[in-house]
This record gives sequence, structure tokens and C-alpha cells, in this order.
Amino acid sequence: MSQPPANPYGPPHDSPNPPQQPGGWPQQQGYPPAPQQPGGWPQQQGFPPAQPGQPYGDPSLTAGPPPAKKSKAGRIVLIVLAVVLVLCLGGAAITWFAVKDDVGDVVDATKTRVVAPATLAGRPKITDPQLQTAADQLVAGMKAEVQGETSTVGAFYGDPTKQDMVMIAGVSGLLADPKKELDGAIDGLSKELTLTNMAPVEAGPLGGEARCGDGKAESVPLGICVWADKGSLGMVVMYFKSADQAKAEFTTIRGQVEQRS
Repeated sequence: MSQPPANPYGPPHDSPNPPQQPGGWPQQQGYPPAPQQPGGWPQQQGFPPAQPGQPYGDPSLTAGPPPAKKSKAGRIVLIVLAVVLVLCLGGAAITWFAVKDDVGDVVDATKTRVVAPATLAGRPKITDPQLQTAADQLVAGMKAEVQGETSTVGAFYGDPTKQDMVMIAGVSGLLADPKKELDGAIDGLSKELTLTNMAPVEAGPLGGEARCGDGKAESVPLGICVWADKGSLGMVVMYFKSADQAKAEFTTIRGQVEQRS
């Protein structure tokens, strides 16, 4: 029985055998022979020939990294943070911050906190529950004036038997317009107390705006100081004292209550 041919279709009629390349491998149809480089290796398609002293292949793949550029990431992060904080306040605050503030002021405001120190200008803290309830109620009313509060404080200090008692109340958060918040707080106090002579005073190193004046609850005289800055709203009420006496201690007391990290 005869064997079938190795190629069932057989060689094309009248077609010569393909020419042989060096080494005995037939050349592929349709492609010109690759030019030889020194050493006998054919040149790779699509890449320029290697230059003396340069490695083979694409130079961009073997070259070192480009010189490092100075990073501006820190500044960008601060700007993005400031914009996000401003947007959280609503459209009216955007214009105000754009005109009045820079990024640093906004960031400082977010770091503001109000605390109740162990002693206040040398006075011990009073732990009477009824007095604490009164302070908490006042703080609850102040929280409505500040968006997104980050901390609150309400406490009494001193010795009532010696007619030396001080109440502090405050809330921290981002204030779009400190002057407006200050006016609102004073208006609220005026509805509960008889306030007179409320006048601007030196706000101290923490900045913002502050006013002090005289008040009265029943027959008890009060020295009252209120402050507002971009990061907090607070007040100091000194029982049995005048506005001048409260003013004399205001910056010291505020510095112990308002802190920035």
C-alpha cells in the first residue's frame, strides 16, 4: 500500500523551493531580510540602533528619573481644606471669607477649643449641681449661634460666700461673621438681664472682638464680658462685680478658657 504524501496538498505547481538563509533556515515570505549588526544579531524593528556606550533598546526605558520638582502639595491641601470649610457655611460666607480671610486664619479657627480649667484666675471650680445646670442651659443657647461646634464649656468658679463668683460659658466652631455673632449673643443676654454700658474692649492676644458692660440679676450686680472670633464665642460673668472689674481680668480668663492647638 502506498503512503500518503507528507503534505496532503503538495508543493505549489511550478514554484521553486524558497531560498535558504545562512544557517539553513528558510526566509519568511513577504519580509526583506533583516540587516545584520556587528556580532551577527539582526536589528530590532522600530528602535534606532544603539549608540556607542549606550545600552540597547529604548533610551527612555533605561535613563534615570527626571529631576525632582518642588512639591506644592502642602499649599494645595490647605487651600482645598479652606474651600471645603467655607462651602460648609453656605453661599453668604463664601464672599466674606474671600475678602477678609486667608487660608491660615481659617485653619487656626478649626484648631480652637474651649475648656474648663481646674482653676480660673486663682479661683477653685464650683461643683454645685444647680449652678452647673444653669451653666449648661446657657451653653445650649449659645450652641445655636455656632455652626458645627467642636467643643463647649460651662462652669462656675470662686466662693459665693465671699461674693467672688465667676461663670464662664463658651462654644468653639467656625464663625463666618464674629461681629454678627457677638451682637446676637449680647441681644440674647439683654432679654434676660439688664445690660448697660456695653462697650468694645481690648480682645487680647487671641484677637476677635470683645465688649464688656454692667448687668443686674434681681439685686445682684454683674460684670459681663463677651467675645467672638473666627473660632469661638464665649462670655465671662462676674457676680457682685462691675464692668470695670470684669474688664480687668477678662484677657486673663479668656486665655485660660480658649485654647488653640
